[in-house]
Amino acid sequence: MTPDHDRSPHPGGRTGLPELLRGHRLAAGLTQAELAGRAGVGVRTVRDLERGRSSRPQRTTVELLAGALELAGAVRSAFLAAARGPVPAAPPATPGGAPPARVDLDHHAGTPAALPPPVALVGRDRDLAELVGLLTDGRGPRLVSLVGLAGVGKTALALSVAHAVAGEHPGGAAGVLIGEGSDAADMLSASVAVFGVARLPELTVRLDGRPALLLVDAAERAPDAVAETVHRLAGAVPSLRVLVTGRHPVGLPGERVWPVAPLDVPPPGSEREGPAALAGYPAVALFTARLAQVRREPPGPAELPALAALVRRLGGLPLAIELMAARGRILDLNELLDRYGDRVLDLTTSPGAAGRPGWDSTEPGRPESPRAAVAETLRDAVAVSYRLLAPDERAALRRLSAFGNRWSVELAEEMLADPADRDGTVVVDPVPLLDRLVELGLLSVRGAGPFRFRLLDAVRDFAAEQATGAGELTAIRRRHAQVVARLVARTAPELVGANLPAAVHRLDEVTGDISSALAHAAVDDPLTALRLAAALSRWWRFRGRDVPGRQWLRRLLADPRTADVDPVLRAWAFLGVARLAAEHGAGAEELPAARGALAAFRDAGDVTGELEARAVLCALLIALGEHDEVRTQAEAVLALAVRHGRVRDMAVAQNNLAWHDIRVGDLAAARRRLATVDRLAAQVGEQRLRVLARANLAEVSRLEGRYADAVDQGRRVVAALADLGDPGHRRRALGTVGLALARDGRSAEAAGVLAELRPPPGPPVPRPEEVWSPGRAPGAPTPGVRPEDGICALIEGNLALCRGDRELAAEWFAAAAEAGAGGQDRRDVVEALVGLAASSGDPAVLDRLDRAFRQSGVRLLPHEEEQLRPWAASRSG
Repeated sequence: MTPDHDRSPHPGGRTGLPELLRGHRLAAGLTQAELAGRAGVGVRTVRDLERGRSSRPQRTTVELLAGALELAGAVRSAFLAAARGPVPAAPPATPGGAPPARVDLDHHAGTPAALPPPVALVGRDRDLAELVGLLTDGRGPRLVSLVGLAGVGKTALALSVAHAVAGEHPGGAAGVLIGEGSDAADMLSASVAVFGVARLPELTVRLDGRPALLLVDAAERAPDAVAETVHRLAGAVPSLRVLVTGRHPVGLPGERVWPVAPLDVPPPGSEREGPAALAGYPAVALFTARLAQVRREPPGPAELPALAALVRRLGGLPLAIELMAARGRILDLNELLDRYGDRVLDLTTSPGAAGRPGWDSTEPGRPESPRAAVAETLRDAVAVSYRLLAPDERAALRRLSAFGNRWSVELAEEMLADPADRDGTVVVDPVPLLDRLVELGLLSVRGAGPFRFRLLDAVRDFAAEQATGAGELTAIRRRHAQVVARLVARTAPELVGANLPAAVHRLDEVTGDISSALAHAAVDDPLTALRLAAALSRWWRFRGRDVPGRQWLRRLLADPRTADVDPVLRAWAFLGVARLAAEHGAGAEELPAARGALAAFRDAGDVTGELEARAVLCALLIALGEHDEVRTQAEAVLALAVRHGRVRDMAVAQNNLAWHDIRVGDLAAARRRLATVDRLAAQVGEQRLRVLARANLAEVSRLEGRYADAVDQGRRVVAALADLGDPGHRRRALGTVGLALARDGRSAEAAGVLAELRPPPGPPVPRPEEVWSPGRAPGAPTPGVRPEDGICALIEGNLALCRGDRELAAEWFAAAAEAGAGGQDRRDVVEALVGLAASSGDPAVLDRLDRAFRQSGVRLLPHEEEQLRPWAASRSG
């Protein structure tokens, strides 16, 4: 900056054309060559005018320059007048220290024309409203910086804000686009020129204490010059507010930093809610708006999943969304996802798309700015912000890129800790780093819970590329798997008890990281993978992931690298396999695994493991009809729990023993035992166990013929389990409700339950001849039969019987009996056979019933004996 920058080179302190021309050019963000190209004059002409070598330029030349600079109104008049002779400066201060005389602002009136037009915004309503409030508050900050990654929409937001508050700034609202390599002199000259003056003291006089707003765009191009100029403006013009956009804050005292986040994206699965719900997410709205510019048809139903996946993959970054949508001229959305879903960083700006929104519009017939033809990839845009980080900050960012989902400060602390510091004696505070990443727009902070931090997708991909190039990726992923495994291990004990909902939600928050950690560790660090998987069995069960969870555990247990690990760890893994197998009717296959786990826990003296193993064995043996051993295991659990004061396990044992009371038809005893379960579970805050006890109570009410009570109790259980998870128990409770409705003649409501039980789309319940396999082992799953098929067939049979269609009822009851033979509760099988006998009158069914009684120990209830009495009498006769 020249020392005499604020002194006019003309006698008498008068302003000349060179200062105005240079100031307007810099305000427009143009080089001398670009201005010459736009105006159709020679570069030398512009250079000579700015240096004062041409004192009387031709009027045509000046008008061409004014047009190229898009000057209008009073600003244009002042520029043309300066070419004919200097414009008088503000009068000097009056003697005695009186303030200077007020300048006549009529010929300077209105907001200067240097502010570009606003750009249409999508999804920025809250930002816009809050920033307008900030800049119109008399006590608000004088410097506000919008910071963020390239392409996040800082310029568009800033222009909209500036136009929205222009009316509250009678001194004017104007903008300056910073050029590459600008110095403080350039910056100051441009800043005062957009208000129609050439010197800083003139701006003070011109505004005369009236509020004004200066927008400074792309501050990262000359950060030192911007900081120095804004500091000088703030000192000389107290009524001026400055709104800055850049990759990072200006760094001055009193600055209000406003991170500009990407647009909100729809969560996975939201496309099932339909196009209207999907369009409510700003990222989707922007994508579809830009897509409409290149093709006529809106996204069809087959494209909605791809649309949601694309904007998620693009991280809600407006620049990336616009670049991707532009390719919709050639490809449909599914093709876009297939081709570019894993190549987001390679998205390239097309010619004309690289300029700043609002600044680069050209009039017809004018040459396009050379800057607009420069192509850059999204990778280049991220790299600029990455290079602003110190080396240790870059290394930390590379480590944090392992997280695919949202994460917490605690997880960041673990991820950034020194791997050699196994005892954790050196604590690394991640907060300053996170603040720096937010400041640069590399990190998004959403929500109020602990898991509120997330790297933008493009940033994460770029950092992962850098980690690969530095040879760090394998070590980072190994570290990530260990961090996730420790989180799951800390959370697993809370998957029972009062903290169950919060614990399940905590794991839900890191679902993607659990999957990626497991996939990497299974290859690179199978011991960590086994620890992780063994602690996940309950969560997998609650979230209906029993099949893939069982597959993971089986794969890891079969890995020879885990053969010699701690026997107790392997026991927990085997127990997880058995627990998950029971959910999809494969419990018989994993009975040896559960027995082996029990033996390992007993050898190790692990009471918690022994109680869990016996409880899982109860669930497996019930499905196999091994009623005597079930009672033995449940009584062993009760005795062990009482001996060690384990109240929750006492409740679990009592709940299992209630099944025996139901089996032998002692419903009054079952009610008393379930009341005990509810009391014990309440003692320890075990809400889920209380809900399961009420589910069994609803079943008791149904078996007693109290159908209205069963429906009411069952529906409350279904609602509670929808919040807690556990699809298997929820399915069973829905079955209780459906059977009670069918027996009560409430056909329409029962049909509604059937629709909820059957996952769409799905094949119809198989006919008996399709599922019957006499050689099948007891308890083995029936091929092609889903867990809900048996209960659905039982409901259908009761509905048909209520309609008087005995033939159809017999078919449904037969199907229910066959489906139930594959591992469902044997009480269901008996109930299905009773219905089959009553509807068909086939004596052979009574023989099957006799065998079922002997195998399961189930006793008929009074109303079932009444149903069978005619056929039993006929057989004995």
